[in-house]
Amino acid sequence: MCLGIPGQIVEVVDADNHLAMVDVSGVQRTISVRLLEKDPPQPGDWVLVHVGFAMARIDEAEAMLTLAAVEKLGEAYREEIEAFDSSAIV
Repeated sequence: MCLGIPGQIVEVVDADNHLAMVDVSGVQRTISVRLLEKDPPQPGDWVLVHVGFAMARIDEAEAMLTLAAVEKLGEAYREEIEAFDSSAIV
């Protein structure tokens, strides 16, 4: 299962290539923010992450509500976090 999970931008690691470090439930990794290049997210911003891409910018309240909802999925949520932790943009 692939879920869109809220993550908070920690830092922009490569602005030219639209890459940012994001924190998703304590797991940090580099994702693409290219889909948001017209208004690139900055550190502290929340984004909805799906398959290594920031799909949309969301506010903190929406991020907290979404995280609470996906955490209720139990095993599916844990599998998604494990998949997120083990994947990377090459």
